[in-house]
Amino acid sequence: MNIILLGPPGSGKGTQARHLVETRNMVQLSTGDMLRDAKSSGSELGKKVAAVMARGDLVTDDIVIGLIGERLSQTTAGGFIFDGFPRTLAQADALDNLLKSQSHDLDAVIEMRVDDDALVSRITARSTCAKCGEVYNDITKPLPVDGKCVNCASDEFTRRADDNEDSLRQRLMEYYKKTSPIIGYYYAKGLLDQVDGLGAIYEVQWAISEVLDK
Repeated sequence: MNIILLGPPGSGKGTQARHLVETRNMVQLSTGDMLRDAKSSGSELGKKVAAVMARGDLVTDDIVIGLIGERLSQTTAGGFIFDGFPRTLAQADALDNLLKSQSHDLDAVIEMRVDDDALVSRITARSTCAKCGEVYNDITKPLPVDGKCVNCASDEFTRRADDNEDSLRQRLMEYYKKTSPIIGYYYAKGLLDQVDGLGAIYEVQWAISEVLDK
């Protein structure tokens, strides 16, 4: 099963993708992770990525699609989760063509819908373990009483500089401008489902499972 998780920054796509990796043997394809891995891989495509990033330029869609294509060629029984990609209609078209060229189907596109005000409140309370990336929240998942990460026992935590209200609202506006056409694109294909992205983690997990199991 191959799926796309859509949602604005902070909607919980990464958390839900990790759960699907653990419970359904799926592979999470995060373009950010793939770019970082490619940069240090030494492959021909990796060298292109490293050169582009060294210049401070944006990596082109062609390169990103090439990285995804390489990963898709490594088959997995559980399928793939596209996390944070595609972001534009052109990327959605390119991904569709890539999947067809490798005889893969896209089974579902799940939009994690949120209330902007509630999302801003949640993200501005967010902190991350500097070592393993485990995410905490002052409201819903406070830092452990002993000050150590439950995942790796590190005592170093960070907050993103752009996790403030003004920056977040700008990022949300940019997301909605780019993503609205994608939502219509997948709705027209009969692939779009929506879940409440601001429910409790287990509630969102259950809602996504319902979509995938139907």
